[in-house]
Order: sequence, then C-alpha cells, then structure tokens
Amino acid sequence: MKSVHSHNKADYIGILGSVLCIVHCLLVPALAFGSGVASHHSHSGLRFLDFFFILINGVAVYYATRHHKSVPIRVMLWVALALFSFSLIFEGKHAIFTWLSYAGSALLIVGHLINLYICQIAPRFKMRVS
Repeated sequence: MKSVHSHNKADYIGILGSVLCIVHCLLVPALAFGSGVASHHSHSGLRFLDFFFILINGVAVYYATRHHKSVPIRVMLWVALALFSFSLIFEGKHAIFTWLSYAGSALLIVGHLINLYICQIAPRFKMRVS
C-alpha cells in the first residue's frame, strides 16, 4: 500500500510541476513583453526556473515509475521527460523548442493522469465490480 501512495504523490507533484512550468512559460514572456524584454530566457535571472522544473519533473517521473509494472506508462513518462528537458535546455536556440516544451509538459501531465488512473482509480473500480 505504501508504494501506491508514493506513486500518487509523485504523480501529483509531476502534474503540478508541469502545470506551473506551462504557466511560467506563458506568463513571463507576456509580462516581459510589456517591459521591453522579448523572451524570459534573455533575462538570465529566470533561467534557473527551467532547471528547477526539469529537476522537479525528473524526480516525479523517477518515483512514479520506479516500481511500476506498466512498460508503456514508464516509457511514456520517460520520453515525455526527455522531450521536456531537451526542449527547455535548447529553447533559446529556435522557436520550435518552445512548442516542444509545451508538448513535453502536456505529455507529462497526461502520463501522470493516466498513471493516477491505473494506480488509484481503476483498482477501486475493479474491487466494486467484483
């Protein structure tokens, strides 16, 4: 039972980290545009947040998948994390990486939601049906 709860916490943290990253990536450039700064990455003081989001999501994916039996879920979460991390690191190089970071973040959210369903909701439904 303990591992199920650690899966749930990791999934909630992963979802929260990905949502906060999307909010950050959408709001900061909009706010910075008003002050004449074109991109939040040109303001080096905020660049550390990208690495913070990568770290938070990396820890969440690790704990959500470390004892997971579903290979497709593990692969989905690790690929989403790789896409998310790679695109955030190279976001300043080309605009496509910005869109890829949104896609990676969305995939992380979807993967964690599916994982929550598999680990938390589906077993409860199965017990009620039996």
